[in-house]
Amino acid sequence: MNVYSKHSPSPLPSLPSASARAATRRSVLRGLGVATAAGAAAVCLPAATAHAAPAGRRTGGASDTYALTLVHLGRDGAPTTDYRTLLTALSGPDAGSGRQLKDMPSTVTVQVPAGRYMLDSTLATRPVGEGNGGNDWLVRPRLDIDRDTTLVLDARIARPVDIRPPVADAVFEQTGAFAEVTYEGVTGVANLMTMSLDLRMAHLGPAAERGAVRTWVDSYWSRPGGVCALGYAFHGERALTGLVRHPAPGDLATLVVRAGVPASGGGTALVDFSPSAGPSPALALPVRSGGTGTFLLTPERGTWDLVYSAQPEQEEGPANNYFVLGRSFTPGSTTVHTFDTPVFGPALDSSPDARPVARRTGDTLDLTVPLLADGDGHTPSSPLFTASTVTLHRNGTPVATRRGEKPGHASFTVPAGRAAYRLTASATRSRGSVTAAWTFTSATTVSATDLPLSAVRFGPDVALDGTAPPHTTSGVAVTVEGAARRAGVRSLTVSVSTDRGATWTRAAVTGGRITVTTPGPGKAVSLRAELTDAQGNTLTQTLIDAYVVRSAT
Repeated sequence: MNVYSKHSPSPLPSLPSASARAATRRSVLRGLGVATAAGAAAVCLPAATAHAAPAGRRTGGASDTYALTLVHLGRDGAPTTDYRTLLTALSGPDAGSGRQLKDMPSTVTVQVPAGRYMLDSTLATRPVGEGNGGNDWLVRPRLDIDRDTTLVLDARIARPVDIRPPVADAVFEQTGAFAEVTYEGVTGVANLMTMSLDLRMAHLGPAAERGAVRTWVDSYWSRPGGVCALGYAFHGERALTGLVRHPAPGDLATLVVRAGVPASGGGTALVDFSPSAGPSPALALPVRSGGTGTFLLTPERGTWDLVYSAQPEQEEGPANNYFVLGRSFTPGSTTVHTFDTPVFGPALDSSPDARPVARRTGDTLDLTVPLLADGDGHTPSSPLFTASTVTLHRNGTPVATRRGEKPGHASFTVPAGRAAYRLTASATRSRGSVTAAWTFTSATTVSATDLPLSAVRFGPDVALDGTAPPHTTSGVAVTVEGAARRAGVRSLTVSVSTDRGATWTRAAVTGGRITVTTPGPGKAVSLRAELTDAQGNTLTQTLIDAYVVRSAT
């Protein structure tokens, strides 16, 4: 099982080789280790999070602890030793810690300090090592220990969890069930991971405080070229007692992932898709370069995260990851994401919650401009390039040049005071290049302040191998991003070249599109944009060999 960090957009740990990923579908649980117990998988979460207990709170006296006796009964009503029980302290001297009980007699007594606890117990229908049998998961969100207590954990009260997709070709892979309880600022998490359809669950004991319990169940199914990701979340005072969901086709949303062919050659991408609010098991889907994968998902689970990880076959080094996080879907909708296809160029997310990519703090300019985002605007973690430079001029005088770093990434310290700046970033690829030159004025800032950079995106109709047909006239979408989109565009001029920038022809922008006639086979289309925003800041953006014309067959 691959273990991913959740959810910082930074490079993931090394993945299996592309050939291994293509040969087998691997399940991914983000941010969690996994241990096997009682015929199911128990995720080893930190039992709870809390502030340290005040000094002197634990006295160690006999009056501070009580005997907790747990009696475990299987589905047949008989005592069973095939269980895994977790006791998570939500208050008292052990707040923020947990205790696991397994490989013990069916009736077990432990001494615990007085306080509030969360208890969950997984009882298996088969002994460990005898395959994927049934599992009964009992969750008690509220267990107040203030005296000697005996609890009977009886699997017979559990009710079925029955979640099934509306497609006949789906094959069940795994289910993750989670319960999160918060009490006086301390949060405990319990969970069950199983690869058996025979799962039942039940709430035990009194209700917790209003809104203190969050429960979610995610079920993953594989199908030819795709995954069904069915998740349901609940917020209240009790854990779930059973769950039956048989969504109709119109209840689900469809996500189509198209894998382009990177310049370094074909390979296999591993697509990890799971709810943003987790943790959750994610059934990773291998998609060959030039191929397509499809996810059917439940929009009511909330927002979803997609991580697209591509590494060409026979290629050393880190995988190139794209992150598409926090996306909402509506029932019956179809969303398409295409990765690793042209036009590669600067991309500046203009949404209000977008991560800043160019800022001045005091007299330091920090740049993390995605200079080689793919045609859909996805930002690569490890873009393919052969050379890169970032140069800054102040009032016409060079400040410094940074070479060889990640394209569009650099930091400069400049003199205080207001000045006119010219910032130029370029990257050379195996074929073609990207250059963006911005002008703006800037002065010392008290706090981090965004620099007024803009970008122009081009959207030709290209195949997954990045090529367009020869001698064809078609529209190319033109989109403005960044400062100019927020402040307004004073002027925008677009030019096209079919001789690698030796000559340029003006192309009128009408309705957000230009018209381009592709040259002969094997040649390429180059694009240039000259933009001035409403505040007078400018951009000159040149994309040599922005996309290639298909060779004759």
